[in-house]
Amino acid sequence: MDVSFWDGKRAPGVPDRIDLTEFDAVVEVVESAMQRYAERPAFTSIGYTLTYGQIDQYSAAFAAYLQNHTSLKPGDRIAIQMPNVLQFPIAMYGALRAGLIVVNTNPLYTEREMLHQFNDSGAKALVCMDVFARSVQNIKAETGLKHIIVTSLADMLPLVKRTVINAAAKYVKKMVPAYSLPEAVAFRTALSLGAKAGPHKVDYIRDPNATIILQYTGGTTGVAKGAELTNRNLIANMLQSKAQLTQLDEQGHPIKPEGGVKIVAPLPLYHIYSFTVHLMALFNMGDHSILIANPRDTDMFVRMIKPHQLTGFIGLNTLFVSLLQHPEFQQCDFSKLKLTLSGGTALMDDTAKRWKDMTGCGISEAYGLTECSPAVTMNPGGGLERMGTVGQAVPGTALKCVDDQGNEVAIGERGELCVHGPQVMKGYWNRPEATADSFTEDGHWLRTGDVAIIDDDGFVRIVDRIKDMILVSGFNVYPNEIEDVVSNHPAVENCAAIGIPDEKTGEAVKLFVVASDSNVTVEEIRSYCRDNMTGYKVPRVVEFRTELPMTPVGKILRRELKDEEQAKREAEPA
Repeated sequence: MDVSFWDGKRAPGVPDRIDLTEFDAVVEVVESAMQRYAERPAFTSIGYTLTYGQIDQYSAAFAAYLQNHTSLKPGDRIAIQMPNVLQFPIAMYGALRAGLIVVNTNPLYTEREMLHQFNDSGAKALVCMDVFARSVQNIKAETGLKHIIVTSLADMLPLVKRTVINAAAKYVKKMVPAYSLPEAVAFRTALSLGAKAGPHKVDYIRDPNATIILQYTGGTTGVAKGAELTNRNLIANMLQSKAQLTQLDEQGHPIKPEGGVKIVAPLPLYHIYSFTVHLMALFNMGDHSILIANPRDTDMFVRMIKPHQLTGFIGLNTLFVSLLQHPEFQQCDFSKLKLTLSGGTALMDDTAKRWKDMTGCGISEAYGLTECSPAVTMNPGGGLERMGTVGQAVPGTALKCVDDQGNEVAIGERGELCVHGPQVMKGYWNRPEATADSFTEDGHWLRTGDVAIIDDDGFVRIVDRIKDMILVSGFNVYPNEIEDVVSNHPAVENCAAIGIPDEKTGEAVKLFVVASDSNVTVEEIRSYCRDNMTGYKVPRVVEFRTELPMTPVGKILRRELKDEEQAKREAEPA
């Protein structure tokens, strides 16, 4: 469907178009916000807050350091490998202001994965937490890294608090393995040297179509590839996300109030979802992000958000589940909570219902891809969200569903979802064949690999990934549907479905279950499935586990489960 298909169908206050002429470069977006909101709080981490003006000052100093104390030139790649701490936005904005291309790097990467990403991107510099410095030491000789800047957890906090927290992390919690990187520069030293060097040179990448971020993808589907995201891609998606947040309620007031509201940021900033929301859209609107360094530590998470009256909450299904199960979460102040966004992985109906019952705020599920910077669709808020869908196309985006021959299917029919819009990536870094394979033959539409249905109102329902689809006796079975049904069982905390070979039906469904009640049985789960879905969808095999393999942002790694099953089959005697 063309962009105009969604005209007039969006929630009140959400425009049908965005204006791409306002900014040419992401640095212009960032610097404009720094000037307009200089006195407002921008980011809070570990109980300490930096204003927009301070972020401006520190990132300018970091840019000056990179320009005056390193051999880096505009267009060189710099990797940033940190959790959600105050140093992250400083390093990110500083690197972009210095004209560098940022390689967002997962802090939980293994040495093998780090080596691949640093070498594939051609990174010449790295900013990392001391927690990962041992791994950097082990692989540095095999990379092209020329400059390494190391920071500690509390480096941006005042002296006493900084000293205590960093010492506790290193000596009490033993979070920092011993390492030797004599050439490394401390982050605070870099800031000091940069401040002494005077104003940084205005040398950022201005071309709207130039790559400024390499965002690696493929963690759930294979070898990681670097999606080239341009100034235009990121600005477009920022404006699209911002447009969705201008929705009006029944009284004609913005659902998300203007003027520096507090939004919690538990998803890692290196992830494009969190990057676009917190470092661009909300920053551009003058809002205040509460950074959560380790969302898996639910006790600390709840402790960090308790002092705040939050207006918005950005998360995903697994995160919502862990918070709902925490005894103290219900004691948080939800009186100003107006918006909860979910993305990154499928939202379960049961989770959405429980969240609304506890917080009084519905969850607006969105859908996106790294290759789309990432937002493609988003649900409205304020009670207009449609459970079971991922919302409507964000302004300026065209969508269509196609069959196996590439023909567009009718409204209401299943097909592979394809996307066209200003947020779609330039391509994969140094991978022309992979780039060509990801687009339709005419190069106009990005193929998502996801099976979807678009209804008459323009709402999109993601059925499943094409590669994850299970073929049982010729019938298509979608793991998401099975998981959504099973997750409603009161004794199920989490689950994942995959296909396994079956002599009779070609494939059969195997279900992995993390139970919240140790008394639940295999037969009880299968009986529940028989009551709620047709026979060929009922899992042939059910296996209980204490946990499921997941990416750092909570996506279940079905591929790892499939690999385990394959290894078991290969180990069986002939």
